Amino acid sequence: MTGEPEERSRLRAVDLVNECLAGILQRPGRTVMTLFGIVLGLAAFVAILGITASAQGQISKSFTELSATEVRVEDLTVTEPDFAGTAFPADAEERVLAIDGVRHAGVYWAVPANRVGAVTAVELPGGPSQSAIPVLAASPGLLSAVRGELGQGRALDAALDRRAERVAVLGGVAARQLGITRLDNRPVVIVGGMPLTVVGIVDQVERSPELLAAVWVPRGTVEKLWPVAVDPGQPPQMIIDTELGAAEMVARQAPLALRPDAAERLRASAPPDPSALREKVDTDLSALFLALAGLSLLVGAVGIANTTLVAVLERVPEIGLRRALGAQRRHIVAQFLTESTLLGLIGGLVATGAGAATVVGVALTQQWSPILAPWTVLVAPLIGGLTGLLAGLYPSVRAGRIEPVVALRG
Repeated sequence: MTGEPEERSRLRAVDLVNECLAGILQRPGRTVMTLFGIVLGLAAFVAILGITASAQGQISKSFTELSATEVRVEDLTVTEPDFAGTAFPADAEERVLAIDGVRHAGVYWAVPANRVGAVTAVELPGGPSQSAIPVLAASPGLLSAVRGELGQGRALDAALDRRAERVAVLGGVAARQLGITRLDNRPVVIVGGMPLTVVGIVDQVERSPELLAAVWVPRGTVEKLWPVAVDPGQPPQMIIDTELGAAEMVARQAPLALRPDAAERLRASAPPDPSALREKVDTDLSALFLALAGLSLLVGAVGIANTTLVAVLERVPEIGLRRALGAQRRHIVAQFLTESTLLGLIGGLVATGAGAATVVGVALTQQWSPILAPWTVLVAPLIGGLTGLLAGLYPSVRAGRIEPVVALRG
């Protein structure tokens, strides 16, 4: 004995990385299958956050363009015994259009079926066509208020309404039911025994799609031909198209503007706050899909733990030999722990790319603008590495406890 202190073995970082890469690449098939679980979980995590953020912008846009700019005013008095006509005055549209923030407004109500009976189309090549189609009294501004588009002909206007002309506009669905596809032959429909010339066909509406299945008759014509004819089950109502941000203010002012003498006869409904509803949708969907992503991540962690444990059992002789040559317990633990962490980190990097590609693909398919927060891209590989680290703790500690004598004897 020389009396000099025994030099303890050291494991350099370069050697550690080389050993880990050798262990990972030794069985590439198993490594790929191990990575699959963690890639699936983290890719789902990245994709869910990105798709949720992209959808949030689309949901916000949809609410802004439609629901957040719609106000409905309903007549509350049509079922009262002393009912003597709708609460909406003849100049209802002009009164509401005077309110700041209002773009369009229109009134309509359903005429009772027992007053008009079935609608019959005449002068058709195949003979008369009859169908039970709703008949609506419509003011001139209704088409603009529901953001409708004419396929043919003209819309109901103030002149037709004022003169109580015997004309009608058909919704696209009603026109198909009656077999009316063109207007150059001046088709006529019989409503309540009265012939009405069809002057237009509405192709589509963004609001109240049920209006496409009805016959629109000028309000003035309905009040002349069928006075005090309102279906109690479908109260008269006004649809108001507002500027963005003006809906709540318009809803407060509309009843008083329409009937300053009896505002209580009308009830205005403003749209719900779109941001609150959007946040609720986002929260519910995110919670559901993140739970699924977490489950996939757990499966990936179990896969890494299982693979690392199997690697420890297969490499017991190697571990014993290294221990006999002077490797410390911490060196063995560090090697297997680094292997599992590296597997998780690689899985996280692959998952980040896959998740980002999924977000872009979904956004392009739905014609959205893809949105992916930078922190999502940065945190995914770190989560993968942390998952691998935690999954490899037990197998690594178990490998470090293997004694050289026992390992070499086995």
